[in-house]
Amino acid sequence: MARVLVVEDNPQLARALVINLQARDYSVDAGPDGATALRLAAERQPDVILLDLGLPDMDGVDVIKGIRGWSRVPILVLSARQASDEKVAALDAGADDYITKPFSMNELLARLRAAVRRAEDASLTPETTLVETDDFTIDLLAKKLVRDGMDVRLTPTEWHLLEVLTTSAGRLISQKHLLQEVWGVSMSNKTNYLRVYMARLRRKLEKDPSHPRYLITEPGMGYRFEA
Repeated sequence: MARVLVVEDNPQLARALVINLQARDYSVDAGPDGATALRLAAERQPDVILLDLGLPDMDGVDVIKGIRGWSRVPILVLSARQASDEKVAALDAGADDYITKPFSMNELLARLRAAVRRAEDASLTPETTLVETDDFTIDLLAKKLVRDGMDVRLTPTEWHLLEVLTTSAGRLISQKHLLQEVWGVSMSNKTNYLRVYMARLRRKLEKDPSHPRYLITEPGMGYRFEA
């Protein structure tokens, strides 16, 4: 049974989340503010955290930073904030996903299940070096990409970008984080670089680059690799 920590200061929404999660056999703890969230995260060791950003005592981004100082527990942000810079700030702080309010319970549950699966997989394999899909196989250790039985050549930069994406499969990664990881801090605003290289990777990996199946764009936020 997965344990979920719900951090939400709206009592009606918090109650609805707790009831829906418990009905699906999740073990649930809940807190209304950032201080309680940090305490429960340490005491209860949840498998996933659902976190509102607009908390009464501190900003949710600071809660994310506090937890990331010692834990890699998946954090799913639930927030009414729709501005791109707000979303990017949460992702850069270490959030794994961002769900904008209002949201459907089915969408939330699907993303929650995906987060639990990723956490379980990570506990089994500390580092993923082989990525297999219906259309291609990536061996990150050997730097080898095979598609339709043929080797596909990638440049060192393309390999670095693909490695960052695939080792966080399913997780939404901000444009700023990708740019810093691949090109360095000084290039963190050069989003045109990222667009060019993502287009190149899609041409090499995707059967239909204009409708990607694996390299997904989340407008205004970043990218995710779906295997």
